[in-house]
Amino acid sequence: MSGTISRNYPMKELFSRFAPYLLKYKGMLALDLLCASLTTLCDITLPRIMSRLTNTAMLDPAALTVTMVRNMALLYFALRIIDAAAYFYMCSHGHIMGVYIETDMRTDAFAHLERLGGTYYSNTKIGQIMGRITSDLFDVTEFAHHCPEEFFIAAIKIIVSFAILCQASVLLTVIVFACVPFMFIVSVHMNMRLKKASKAQRVQIGELNARVEDSLLGERVVKAFTAEESEIRKFNEDNIRFKQIKTSRYYAMAAFNMSTRLFDGLMYLCVIIAGGLFLVYGKINAGELVAYVLYVSTLIATIRRIVEFTEQFQLGLTGIERFLEIMDTPIQIQDKPDASELVVKGGSIEFDDVSFEYPDDHNRVLHHINLSIRPGENLALVGESGGGKTTLCSLIPRFYDITSGSLRIDGQDVRDVTLKSLRENIGIVQQDVYLFSGTVAENIAYGKSDATREEIIEAAKLAGADTFIRQLPEGYDSYVGERGIKLSGGQKQRISIARVFLKNPPILLLDEATSALDNESEVLIEQSLEKLSEGRTTLTIAHRLTTVKDADRILVLGKDGIEEEGTHEELLSKKGTYWRLWNGILEI
Repeated sequence: MSGTISRNYPMKELFSRFAPYLLKYKGMLALDLLCASLTTLCDITLPRIMSRLTNTAMLDPAALTVTMVRNMALLYFALRIIDAAAYFYMCSHGHIMGVYIETDMRTDAFAHLERLGGTYYSNTKIGQIMGRITSDLFDVTEFAHHCPEEFFIAAIKIIVSFAILCQASVLLTVIVFACVPFMFIVSVHMNMRLKKASKAQRVQIGELNARVEDSLLGERVVKAFTAEESEIRKFNEDNIRFKQIKTSRYYAMAAFNMSTRLFDGLMYLCVIIAGGLFLVYGKINAGELVAYVLYVSTLIATIRRIVEFTEQFQLGLTGIERFLEIMDTPIQIQDKPDASELVVKGGSIEFDDVSFEYPDDHNRVLHHINLSIRPGENLALVGESGGGKTTLCSLIPRFYDITSGSLRIDGQDVRDVTLKSLRENIGIVQQDVYLFSGTVAENIAYGKSDATREEIIEAAKLAGADTFIRQLPEGYDSYVGERGIKLSGGQKQRISIARVFLKNPPILLLDEATSALDNESEVLIEQSLEKLSEGRTTLTIAHRLTTVKDADRILVLGKDGIEEEGTHEELLSKKGTYWRLWNGILEI
């Protein structure tokens, strides 16, 4: 499985999958639709008022009194007050309902993203993901509010207009409404083009976000290699592509709007010709024709409003579609229904005929690995690049699932225990330290949110970080910057070690934790790591062999599996792969 799977969802499925989010707020929705129906009263009543005034003036002028005009005005004024109150609710609570739905969908999307495995993130740009859970769902807010509301209002106006128009003239109404099926057919065809263009636009926005994020986060590398012009050129290529896609979308939208305006004109033309002839031959009176024209205007205005909403409608559907693409991405690493809690007594780890290949490209990395690690043992993994050292360690906390064989901790298969209990018992210190935007204290306490300040300070002392932290402007409350940019590599590494001290796990994975540091920092970090690994089952991936020569056992991993194992002295005496690595004949 690669990244997010792109697919075209039938409209019926889009609505059925979106319905539970909408119906969660059915009370707000019902009141919103009630208010929507109230706002139609003025539009529906006005033509009847004008028709009565016109007919009274022409047929019985004596009956047209000030009292009658006053009563009609008061009626219309009362309707306008009702309209204003109803419209206020629609604009406020209607949109608020949309925000609630957007929030629920974003929560579900983020929760699902948090459960997706490494393969997904290896093949999906973060900018695309950000676009799906931010701007795409912004459009869902408008869609959730306006979609039921606009179509409900349109249904009321069309049905009521049709009924009232038939009272005036059934034949004329049939002639006018004969245009509607053709308008519908053309609209469906144009809608498909607009939907396709809208989705292409959303995809390209994600690409543009990914390009900006990649360039800005790597701005030091860009400047170091004087690659500003290259980055600008690549951004401009994506930006021009976005312009082309958006241009084509507006052409599709213009064609859609043009077709509906032509049908508007056709319906008015029918009223002018047929209504005029009916008036000539006495089939309809002047008042009825005035009301008829006003109702047709209401009908056409309703259709035009639906057309104008089509852009937002398509953006909303596209947002729902891209949301569903996230939700339908399968979670590869998850608990079994009957998973139990991992109980670590000593911390022994056993690889029993373990093989592994990456699920996206089927690159087989580990072949029939058999390895037993004793409780509390300090095991070092060395070997040439690509030998599977990091992959082997990644299998223990189930960042990936093994392809075949079994992997057990204290006799418990890692696939039979809950992910939470498994990962709570494993501490990881990596070469590439990731600090979250926040304070030093918040980063140390990341794995234990309820930690006291005393526990945080004690963990920092154990990691050798307390001294430099206290020298920061605000000590433990100092802001570390995005990805810890305000700190040096050695400082970030010691904070990451303090995290693990605070977590206090029985199993420790050290993935080249000192390879990117200067000599002074390396010595300090090694001292911290030695203290951290005491009494824990520890696997250390080594880039510099001097850092693991005192390990209880050293494994040399190659493309064919475990090539050698033993202590530092035993491996040197064999004069094999380890001996060649130690003497610089082979490069790690």
